[in-house]
Amino acid sequence: MQIILSPEKISFLFFYVRSMKRVSNINVEQYGEKASVFSLQKGKLPPQAVDLEEVVLGAMMIDKKGVDEVIDILTPEAFYKESHQLIFQAIFSLFQKSEPIDLLTVSNQLKKDNNHEKIGGDFYLISLTQKVSSSAHIEFHARIILQKFIQRSLIKISNEIITDSYDETKDVFDLLDNAESKLYDVTQGNIKKSSESAQSLVIQAKNKIESVSNKEGLSGVASGFSKIDKLTAGWQESDLVIIAARPGMGKTALSLSMASNIAINNKIPLAFFSLEMSSIQLITRMISSETGLDANKLRTGKLEKHEWEQLNVRVKNLENAPLYIDDTPSLSIFDLRAKARRLVSQKDVKIIIVDYLQLMTTGANIKTGNREQEISTISRNLKALAKELNIPVIALSQLSRMVEGRTSKRPLLSDLRESGAIEQDADIVSFIYRPEYYNIDTWDDNERSSTEGEAEFIVSKHRNGGLGNIRLRFISTLAKFEDIEQYDSPYEFHSKMNAAANDDTFKSDTGNMDDSNDDNDLPF
Repeated sequence: MQIILSPEKISFLFFYVRSMKRVSNINVEQYGEKASVFSLQKGKLPPQAVDLEEVVLGAMMIDKKGVDEVIDILTPEAFYKESHQLIFQAIFSLFQKSEPIDLLTVSNQLKKDNNHEKIGGDFYLISLTQKVSSSAHIEFHARIILQKFIQRSLIKISNEIITDSYDETKDVFDLLDNAESKLYDVTQGNIKKSSESAQSLVIQAKNKIESVSNKEGLSGVASGFSKIDKLTAGWQESDLVIIAARPGMGKTALSLSMASNIAINNKIPLAFFSLEMSSIQLITRMISSETGLDANKLRTGKLEKHEWEQLNVRVKNLENAPLYIDDTPSLSIFDLRAKARRLVSQKDVKIIIVDYLQLMTTGANIKTGNREQEISTISRNLKALAKELNIPVIALSQLSRMVEGRTSKRPLLSDLRESGAIEQDADIVSFIYRPEYYNIDTWDDNERSSTEGEAEFIVSKHRNGGLGNIRLRFISTLAKFEDIEQYDSPYEFHSKMNAAANDDTFKSDTGNMDDSNDDNDLPF
């Protein structure tokens, strides 16, 4: 009897024999008798939606509307099949060049990229277009493809984390940072926010205005300086605030004074990233500011008995403050991002201060070219961080030497060092100016008052408010800034009014009045 097998049956038998051969090679000692009945059902396939990939690509080639709907949702890497990645890359290239997208143009683009044969030629492209008749529901299909890609990415990241966790040489905190960084990259690159209607946004804005109206005081995080808070209404959510100055002007002192006001006085959780000074140096400065003890005395430890008592009593508030200091040197923007996210989620941090921007790096694996491009990347990511976490981020910055070459030493926006991107990315750009540093004795205003112990906080850019020059008191021995109107300072500041109490300036006898008090001193 002659047995005739169809081609389909022959193919099946060939596949069966080959599969059984593979199964026979399995270690029987390891799997036991069950190895002989090893089933493919026990295996795992990565999450995928190849059928939807075919539908989406076919719809993009027959309907331009389909391209517009999914081009900003998907990337070539989101596709499971390599051929589909190449086809989408060709479509994306045509889209960037504003060229028509159809079966022929995609085919030509694939030929230019030397990928035409890799995807199966025109036959495969035609088969894709035959699977659909319109671009209906294409966005829904695209989001399913994206979800599958995210799942695959998470599986990959999880495996990498497991492998790294078995490595005893790696620090556990580095493992956490790397894990968070990888997870963030998945989120950053793939979960894209869609546009919202005016109606939805108006409702959200009204709700925010209502919540702010019910608050007492400021809508943002209070800096502790009354005039600054009046101008800004507090540091606002998602704002990037730049505080720039020349070395020695008191950038760190101002930031620590704000940190004290926010974390100690108002009990608002704050994270301070110090790339310049160690955490012990910073906390010593804050101890000096809180206790009123001279910083030099604290450095030398030569304190009197009553000063030790003063230290132990007044430092309690600082001990209990929700303040978190990180002094990692040469911190990359991506490490900062990972640490900040953890602090916000675990410690409910409401504001971040970075001291200072130019000491940060973009990371060893990121090649951005020159230093100006690096600073642009850092400032852009700081703004992105503020938006992502919905908290204010204050970054200190150095100024260029151009200030020193001018007659007027008051800083300008053009003095921002190494990048104009800082000015563009920031919501508020401010400067610290102390004329006393340049041996300038009087202010350049009509009053010509003394500059001793005074500084100017200059707001030169304010995206959502006004500009202004605000005077602050600077106490050099404590490295501390405070409102100029405050009178609880350990120093006594003399004025003409106080001096007049002991002379005849304000006597009613007009004959004793001095000619030096002219009409210019009068308010009218």
